[in-house]
Amino acid sequence: MIEFRNVTKKFGEQTILKNLNLKIEEGKILFILGTSGTGKSVLLKNIVGLMRPESGQILIDSEDVSNFSEEDFFAIRKKCGMVFQQPALFDSLNVFENIAFGLRRQSALSELEITEKVRQALQLVHLTHVEQKWPAELSFGMQKRVSLARTLALNPKVLLFDEPTTGLDPLTTKAINQLIQELSKKLNTTSVVVSHDMNCALEIADRIVVLDRGEIVEQGSPKDLEKSKVPLVQDFLRDVMESDNP
Repeated sequence: MIEFRNVTKKFGEQTILKNLNLKIEEGKILFILGTSGTGKSVLLKNIVGLMRPESGQILIDSEDVSNFSEEDFFAIRKKCGMVFQQPALFDSLNVFENIAFGLRRQSALSELEITEKVRQALQLVHLTHVEQKWPAELSFGMQKRVSLARTLALNPKVLLFDEPTTGLDPLTTKAINQLIQELSKKLNTTSVVVSHDMNCALEIADRIVVLDRGEIVEQGSPKDLEKSKVPLVQDFLRDVMESDNP
């Protein structure tokens, strides 16, 4: 489990996260919703030490990681796989080498074992016969799947998604969301999804947290959120209704 206790994060004089308290349950899908600039991605980056809080505690499996050194965070980052908004694949490496890159750096696996890990990771994201293709030969949606496969190959316990459906068409967006849900069940991973898409959250989340100006203004199950009286949540729900009835 991951827990934030009174976490505050600032950029200069601007407070991004304000005394945030949040528990992320093991094996569940948590969506963190909010408009741009509300601290969603900052929250994710604090989990893996890409950013550090000014005050408060972040606990991972009951261990306070708030003041970990960069070296200490290596073990945490092995537990937590982060899937960024952009695929961030190496253009000069084919799909196989992109996925194998982390395995070669972080494990002592043989080439045969690496090949099997790459194959298994691609199967998990429903991609076959793409190992020798270059990133430029793939659609944006397929590149996102390869990026996810690269993360899955390292067997993380926690998957952190930063706006996973940004830039995707509705059909590919639905496929990515179904994949997140499928992986959560199949691998029993904890998934934290940063998004502004209430429709996706209502479909697959176990729990939804809504951030506004660095503070949690609403949280609960999808059914709880559908009954919310918080203006920002109602705005999100209105957008869902409008997209369903163009």
